[in-house]
Amino acid sequence: MGLSVEAKARIAELWAAGAPAWKIREEAGVSRHAVLRQVRRLRRPVAAERERSPLRLSLVEREEISRGLAAGESLRSIARRLGRAPSTISREVSRNEGRARYRACRAERAMGRRSKRPKPAKLATCERLRVVVEAKLEQRWSPQQIAGWLRVSFPDDPSMWVSHETIYLSLFVQSRGALRKELFRYLRTGRATRRPLGHTVMNGQGQLRDTVHISERPAEANDRAVPGHWEGDLLCGKAGTAIATLVERHTRFAMLVALPHGHTADRVSTALADAITTLPEQLRRSLTWDHGKEMAEHAQFSVTTGVPVYFCDPRSPWQRGTNENTNGLLRQYFPKRSDLAPFTQHDLDHVAAELNGRPRQTLGWMTPSQALDQLLR
Repeated sequence: MGLSVEAKARIAELWAAGAPAWKIREEAGVSRHAVLRQVRRLRRPVAAERERSPLRLSLVEREEISRGLAAGESLRSIARRLGRAPSTISREVSRNEGRARYRACRAERAMGRRSKRPKPAKLATCERLRVVVEAKLEQRWSPQQIAGWLRVSFPDDPSMWVSHETIYLSLFVQSRGALRKELFRYLRTGRATRRPLGHTVMNGQGQLRDTVHISERPAEANDRAVPGHWEGDLLCGKAGTAIATLVERHTRFAMLVALPHGHTADRVSTALADAITTLPEQLRRSLTWDHGKEMAEHAQFSVTTGVPVYFCDPRSPWQRGTNENTNGLLRQYFPKRSDLAPFTQHDLDHVAAELNGRPRQTLGWMTPSQALDQLLR
């Protein structure tokens, strides 16, 4: 049984007067341990009173809002009287049950609950949401793709919505106790923390002859209005191994081309031509590449396929932004300095199918495969 109010008051009085512990025990009529516990509580620093930011509504202002609503005033009129923005009053009323049920004291208590920190992580409290997010991470979806897909898939269920920043925090700050730590390996970078991008390495690109500059590419390719315009590059591994990557600018549909015998100009030209000619004619309009020596046979490629090749400026990867982004995603499957020789065309087709099955924000959270299917109907 705890100490009575009178005993606590007497102990506090004697302790403040500097009385020894034995005297406090006798005067208060309690045990030595009870005195020590109470004295420890008295020695604790008093918690600082929370200061309210002037940007936050006070209880007095909330009472004015409540009276104004009861009198039938408009939100703008109330805001003008309080010297606040109308949007501030509108948000305050809407988050506290609307005009008909708004009450100042209830709104003040709700504000206190909402402002408490730290808050429990949403992914830690909602098991259903956590299971879905972990499953998508294991499929190598990015947090942004997961967040966008959840909004589209559960439009009427806010409990299944979560921002990509919350997913990142739950992965990188394990004290939040939400997602399993090992899931960070499924992110594109495979890092356990966020780090700034590192420097790029020059790859020995050389000069090509009779090239057509990207500035001469048709306007329909620049604004992505018409499908069939592709961007390409090599994804390189260790010991000179590489695979060719092709990305369609309109749908972001990706194709991977195996180069088992090396990436000399003639072999790259032949492999790309074999891949491009499998496409319908409306999807063969142009190809944009960088100044790598592997495209020295670009003229022969254009004769074989009927697809003109346009070249970016040297060291200007942003001019092939779609392909650069796709190559970054592919590093989840083919990390830097890994041996790409063992991967067959069948393996690459499987990876491409998985990549084309991920929803993209630029496509309204459709997948590249879905966008391509709509074009071919």
